[in-house]
Amino acid sequence: MTYHSLIIEAKDRLFKANQGEQAAQLLMVELTRQKNINLYLCMDEECDNEIEEYYKRAVCEMEQGKPLGYVLGYEWFFGYDFIVNENVLIPRPETEELVELVLQKFDEKFTDYQHVTLFDVATGSGAIGITLSLEEEKLDVIASDISKEALEVAYENNKKLNAHVNFICGSMLDPYIDRNLHCDILVCNPPYIPQDEQMEHSVIDYEPHVALFGGEDGLKFYRDVFEKAHLVCKEHALLAFEMGYQQGEALYTLAKHYFPNALIQIHKDMSQKDRMLTIEF
Repeated sequence: MTYHSLIIEAKDRLFKANQGEQAAQLLMVELTRQKNINLYLCMDEECDNEIEEYYKRAVCEMEQGKPLGYVLGYEWFFGYDFIVNENVLIPRPETEELVELVLQKFDEKFTDYQHVTLFDVATGSGAIGITLSLEEEKLDVIASDISKEALEVAYENNKKLNAHVNFICGSMLDPYIDRNLHCDILVCNPPYIPQDEQMEHSVIDYEPHVALFGGEDGLKFYRDVFEKAHLVCKEHALLAFEMGYQQGEALYTLAKHYFPNALIQIHKDMSQKDRMLTIEF
């Protein structure tokens, strides 16, 4: 079969299985890229045998709802390919916007610093902390997660991408408090989905629940951080969080309760939805 006919067939199968049909082409783009084949120059040529075999197996998995990132074993984030497996969430494009926001705030607030300590709390695959470490050499990043399995993935990504992040295991801020560590910047993309919210089965069936759900209202882990932030944050610290697009008002009110004198801002994503919250002391 040609590359084109394989993609057409896969799109049809994924559409009938109620899965994202655009993933059919994305999968082929990645498989051909790995072999230095320019897909768009050889669409009507006969497909490489190894690619065809792998592609057909992968499409079968995707028909069952397995996300593309887990099928490939990696996900692109901020131009870096991060190893992912079912012990970590697949990094989302919205989270790239959180990284961009932190880099922007860094330029506004910390340009004159020689070294800036950043905590990446609930790091998962390490996407946020590792990317920030690679993008800004002044950052000394310490990343944490409660899941040892997730930290193993993050460690492998750190090694693969030649970053210099240090990792500690524990729940939210506890491992930093236990070690008497303090930061200039705290970044956190915690589990924020309310416990009873209906999710796509591809997320529920494959992605780790410990990284998804944030208690009854989705705000449990924000409270955990807000309550203990004074124990780890330096005098003029920045805190930056990702949040669910419907949580802006509730999270702003919660932050105002804990930090009445701080500058608290809600930031919209590219879709003009409330997506990030920053707190500046």
